[in-house]
Amino acid sequence: MKYAVTWEIRPNVTEEAAKRSLQVFSKWSPTHPEHFREFLGRLDGNGGFAVVETDDAREIAKDTAAFATWFEFHVYPCLEIADTAAINGEAVAFLESIS
Repeated sequence: MKYAVTWEIRPNVTEEAAKRSLQVFSKWSPTHPEHFREFLGRLDGNGGFAVVETDDAREIAKDTAAFATWFEFHVYPCLEIADTAAINGEAVAFLESIS
């Protein structure tokens, strides 16, 4: 299963706290780095995005837990767009079949 993970810096993070988050990040590595398909930082410096592929969502929980003090995370289960389009097409066909 693929997940899109987003994070934003919490509003109460001070300059000192941001410095600490970077220190922690410099020593951290994902539970399974090979599961990170994309790992991106926002240009405005206020967060980032990751695409993670795993059959065990606990990996994501573990990887985000150490940073929850500084960042608010959102995790979205995802499908390939072709799969999503096919499913939506089936839904439309079903709805059209009902008088």
